Amino acid sequence: MKWRLRVMMLFEFGIWGAWYVTVGTWLGKTLHFTGTEIGAVAGTTAIGAIISPLFVGLLADRLFDTRRVLTLLHLLGAVLLAVASQQTSFVGVYAPLLAYSLCYMPTLALTASLAMRHIKDPQEEFGAIRVFGSIGWIVVGLIVGAWGVEATASPLLLAAGLSVVMAGYCFTLPPTPPLARNTRFELRHALPLESLHLLRERSMAVFALASFLICIPLQFYYAFTNLFLNEAGVVNAAGKMTGGQMSELFFMLLIPWFFRRLGVKWMLAVGMLAWVVRYGLFAFGAPGELMWMLWLGIVLHGVCFDFFFVVGQIYIDREAPPALRAATQGLITFLTYGLGMFVGSWLSGAVVEHYTRADGTHDWHGIWVIAGAFAAAVFVLFVLLFKDRKAAAAATIHSAGTIHS
Repeated sequence: MKWRLRVMMLFEFGIWGAWYVTVGTWLGKTLHFTGTEIGAVAGTTAIGAIISPLFVGLLADRLFDTRRVLTLLHLLGAVLLAVASQQTSFVGVYAPLLAYSLCYMPTLALTASLAMRHIKDPQEEFGAIRVFGSIGWIVVGLIVGAWGVEATASPLLLAAGLSVVMAGYCFTLPPTPPLARNTRFELRHALPLESLHLLRERSMAVFALASFLICIPLQFYYAFTNLFLNEAGVVNAAGKMTGGQMSELFFMLLIPWFFRRLGVKWMLAVGMLAWVVRYGLFAFGAPGELMWMLWLGIVLHGVCFDFFFVVGQIYIDREAPPALRAATQGLITFLTYGLGMFVGSWLSGAVVEHYTRADGTHDWHGIWVIAGAFAAAVFVLFVLLFKDRKAAAAATIHSAGTIHS
């Protein structure tokens, strides 16, 4: 069973990694889209993340077996990706990719919920299953890079083919009927509104605000790094970018060690600071003698992602009441992958458009400085305002115990 679920994750994230990393290069170098247009296309997944809870809450929880929903969504996705690959205008590309994102983004939650339904201890076992999603992303990135098709529509067709395979594979997964078939669907079941009152607490409010804000500069990386590396003359940029996912796997293993030494606040802070450093390395790095700076900027993805997003999930699980943990995780997902990356897609597109030269190339130094400055502002805001209540309480108890002794 576990291996069937691992293969499911391999395909699920391989599909996303096949097209999302390089679509900006195809749009910019081949179709000559503006920076704003590239950012808008990258932001389609954010719109999907905002709307997807409605799909998940209605279809899989109350109406149909999760396998059937996944099969249908991936088949529709394959068609939409194929249609998008044949377009040359902004509207022609944007419309099918927006429709595709509305189909694909719900499958992220559906595959996770399906896996957790069929394992005994999700807390202990899910990580070893989910990690195969990162492996799938790495594998397709290496394939696209070695194939040399980053500036073409071929990655979209690869993703479409993988979607068809995934749709067929869903038939081999175990039956997963809806658990809330006999309950009436209400908006509060789909949207995590009940967790909003947790934001009255200063620490949670600061964390939520920082989570939203830090995803704005994050979209600079996702939408434009591959285009940046290709313009800089980096060979096999897509393959090299998989180093970010490889480091993600490595730093995931180190989280317990760092957690004991840094605590929640400073792990989150280090994660945000790594984004500042990454964009600084991109601003001043170049192929040749300074290629190490570009490599280090890519590899820092493991710190950027794990130390903020993964540690953030741990923080929410610790702070939120048991009855509201899932809802609060959903709220933060909405603020980050949804709202934050949606704003980031438009802002990054506007900045790239502003720094576009007459010959169609870009002033990447200026672009990465803007992204780094934004991340630095969020870092300072977080360090000054966030206070880990439990760590502070533990320190007070330890201090009192020392004085008493």
